Amino acid sequence: MTDATTLDPGDFEEHPHRRALLDELHARPFQAMSTPTRLMRFGFLTDARQAETARLDFAALCAAHGAVAPRPGAKHHVARLGEIDLAFEQHGEFTTYTFILRGEGAAPFEPDSGARARRLPALGKPGAHLVSIDLCLAAVEATDFERWFDPTSLAAADVKNGAATMATDFRPTADGFIRILVADRALSVNAAGALCQRLLEIETYRMLAMLGLPEAQRLTPRTARMEEELTRVAQETTKSGGLADDSGLLRRLTLLAAELEADTSASAYRFGASRAYDEIIRQRLQAIGEEPRAQYPTFGSFRARRGAPAMRTILTIERRQHALSEKVTRATQLLRSRIDVAIEEQNGQLLAAMNDRARMQLRLQQTVEGLSVAAISYYVVGLAGYVFKAMKDAGAPIDPNIAMGAAVPLSILGVWWVVRRIRRSHSEH
Repeated sequence: MTDATTLDPGDFEEHPHRRALLDELHARPFQAMSTPTRLMRFGFLTDARQAETARLDFAALCAAHGAVAPRPGAKHHVARLGEIDLAFEQHGEFTTYTFILRGEGAAPFEPDSGARARRLPALGKPGAHLVSIDLCLAAVEATDFERWFDPTSLAAADVKNGAATMATDFRPTADGFIRILVADRALSVNAAGALCQRLLEIETYRMLAMLGLPEAQRLTPRTARMEEELTRVAQETTKSGGLADDSGLLRRLTLLAAELEADTSASAYRFGASRAYDEIIRQRLQAIGEEPRAQYPTFGSFRARRGAPAMRTILTIERRQHALSEKVTRATQLLRSRIDVAIEEQNGQLLAAMNDRARMQLRLQQTVEGLSVAAISYYVVGLAGYVFKAMKDAGAPIDPNIAMGAAVPLSILGVWWVVRRIRRSHSEH
């Protein structure tokens, strides 16, 4: 019984993602596995639409075999299909199906991978097929790996202080399967399940990490061409003949920057994903704790020798893109600065020319004003002459010629004063 003074967790408003976050740590538990067991995994690249279709198809497959279907939106589910367990997993960009064939694999890889796969339930077409793995957990002597693997590519290592030995050659069979053997001597069912799960993940993430290589190979000549173009622009910048040349160079740099940005944006996710997958592989190998065996390279050393060059290619082209972007930015800023300086010089020259024109207009205006005073005064004196003549005809004692002569300076002075007042009033506004 609770009251207002005691805490009731049921009254809390739960975050909408709290349950999913709590379940995430337990979303993909290891399956306990006894020896012998054969695991066949298939991985597909899936977008959002394909992932939803794959989930619905898997639910239909479960229903057809009377198995419990996954919850709506579930990312992981294990279904019992007769004598077979099928683990369904969905990740950000791929979906995997792992058939767990308990009791099979005592004679490793018999029947062969392709023949055994063709007896499994159909999965439909979830997306682009990327991964096929055939892993056998068997109690066999760990001395005759070359009967199952190519000796030129064979990698092997002991684990758990010799409790088991794992081996593979990372070469696809005629049916496209990568075969992995775990020779069990003293593994517990939980340790065996964890080891097999990590080995499946290592091969799955190895393929996913390699997806960045074709993109890096596609971008290598494009990046080299852009680097050469930037070099040419930089060389021509030192010989630029002025604003017109600089503007042309800036246009070329702008096009170069746009092309580089398009390539960088298109490859950013793929390269970032490759780095992330490569880090997961490193963590899985570290968790396994490989111990060298005889003359064979371990999985980690084989990966470092054969797989690391591909990752270095990816990282190198990614660094070249970033370095090129910085150089293009600096070159663009330099050209913009030169163009701004040239424009400022042109503006200064334009202002000087405008000042010259203003002075000429002022002189012209002053000249016009002088002529205007004379012209207006002439008309004023003419009008005054008519007045003087009329006065004389009216009997006034006045000589019109003398009166007009006397009116000339007064008219000039008056007109000049009026024009000056008008100009001063305009200048105040």
